[in-house]
Amino acid sequence: MNNNYQNIAILGAGESGVGAALLAVAKGMSVFVSDKGEIKDSYKKELTDAAIEFEEGGHSVDRILSADLIVKSPGIPEKVQLIQDAINKGIPVVSEIEFAGYYTGKKMICITGSNGKTTTTMLTHHILKNAGLNVAMAGNVGESLARQVIEDEADYYVVELSSFQLDGMYDFKADVAVLLNITPDHLDRYNYEMQNYVNSKFRIIQNLTSEDWFVYNADDPIIMEEIAKRDIKAQMAPFSIEKSSGMVGYVNNNQININLSSEKEDEKPDFIMSIHDLSLKGKHNTQNSLASGITSKIIQIRNESIKESLSDFKNVEHRLEFVAKVNGIEFINDSKATNVNSTWYALECMEKPTVWIVGGVDKGNDYDTLIPLVQEKVTAIVCLGTDNEKIKEAFAGSVDVIAESGSAAEAVAMGYRLAKDKQTVLLSPACASFDLFENYEDRGAQFKAAVRAL
Repeated sequence: MNNNYQNIAILGAGESGVGAALLAVAKGMSVFVSDKGEIKDSYKKELTDAAIEFEEGGHSVDRILSADLIVKSPGIPEKVQLIQDAINKGIPVVSEIEFAGYYTGKKMICITGSNGKTTTTMLTHHILKNAGLNVAMAGNVGESLARQVIEDEADYYVVELSSFQLDGMYDFKADVAVLLNITPDHLDRYNYEMQNYVNSKFRIIQNLTSEDWFVYNADDPIIMEEIAKRDIKAQMAPFSIEKSSGMVGYVNNNQININLSSEKEDEKPDFIMSIHDLSLKGKHNTQNSLASGITSKIIQIRNESIKESLSDFKNVEHRLEFVAKVNGIEFINDSKATNVNSTWYALECMEKPTVWIVGGVDKGNDYDTLIPLVQEKVTAIVCLGTDNEKIKEAFAGSVDVIAESGSAAEAVAMGYRLAKDKQTVLLSPACASFDLFENYEDRGAQFKAAVRAL
C-alpha cells in the first residue's frame, strides 16, 4: 500500500472531496481540487481557510494529469475521458474511502446493498454508540471518512458504501463486511450488465482474512449464486427470514434469533428478541435488524444493550417516514425510494389501502415486479414527474385512477382527494428526483410541507 504520494488532485468538491483535501493537507501533500460544477459556499470557505487551491466550472486537464494520485468523487463515472486519460497514464484513481483507509488502522464495519444500507448503517452505529463504544459513522452518511481520519479519534467506523465508492477501492479492508441485497440499480453506470454491478458490490469482501466476518442475506438469490462462485476466506454469517438451517441470524415464531456458533443449532441461540419489539417494521427492516444484530454480537455487545437499541431506534428522514394524519388519512414520505426495489419494500409494508405517488427520472426501471403489490394494495396512482408515460403504461390495467401532477403540492392535494378515511397516501417515487427537485431530500421536504399545509 503506497501512501507516499506528494502531489494529489481531487475531482469533485462535495463532502468526500473536501474531506480528502483536508486529510491530504494534514498529511503534508500538495493538493489541487477541481469541480466541473459549482462548489457550495461552505466548502469553498473550508478550502480557502486551509489554503487549498481549487477551481470550479471546469477542469484544468494538464494540471490534474500531472498528479501522482487522483481521488475522485463517487458521482464521476469511470468512462469520463479525464479518468480514462489518467488511467492510461498510470495515475492511480481512487475513492475518498480508499484514500482515508491509508491513514487509519481502526476497525471498519462496512455496509452495502441496493437497499437498506443507510438504515442499517445508522442502526448499527446507534447500537454501538449506546453500548458505550467510541464509534463514528461515515461514507454515504454523515461526515466523510477522510475528514474523520484527520484526528482519527474513533475506535470503530461504521461505513455505508455505495457501489460507486467500492469501485474506487483496492487496498481498503473491512473487519466486518455486510451485504444486504443486490437488485438492479444504476445499470447505466455498468454498461447495462448486471454482473458488473454484482462484481462492484462484492468488492466489499476484497482483502477479507479468516479473522474477519462476512454478514450476508441468504434470501437473496443473486448473492447466493455469487458466493457459490467465490472462495471467501472470512468467517461467514448468513441471515434469513425464510429459513433457519445453517443460518447465523433467522426468524422463528416471530422472534429474531442470532447464533454466532452455528454448530449449536439445537441449543438456545445467543440472542432472541420478538420482532414486535423492533422499532423498524416490515420484512426488509427485519433483515436490516438481523444484519445489525449479528454485527453487534460479533463485536461482543451485550444482549440487553442490543435489544434496547433495536427497540428505540428512529429511522432516517425520507424513508417510510410518517408525516401526519389529516382527517383519518395517513401521509407517508418515502422520497428516498429512488429505485423499484425500494418502492417494492414500501408497498409491502402498507397495511391500509394506499394512494401511491410515483415518478421522476427513470433509471431504466422495470415496473413488472410491482404489479402484484399494486393490484393488492393501491387504490389510485398519482404521477409526479415530467414524463409519466412508462408508469401509466405499466399500471393501466392494475388501478382505475392514474392522475398526473407537476409539483409536490399538487400531488399531495390529489392524493388527499383520492384517499378515503383510514387510507394512506404514500410518496415512494421509485425514480430519481432531478426533473422537478434538487434531490430526494428536497422532494421529501416539499411533500412534507404540502401535507402540513392541508
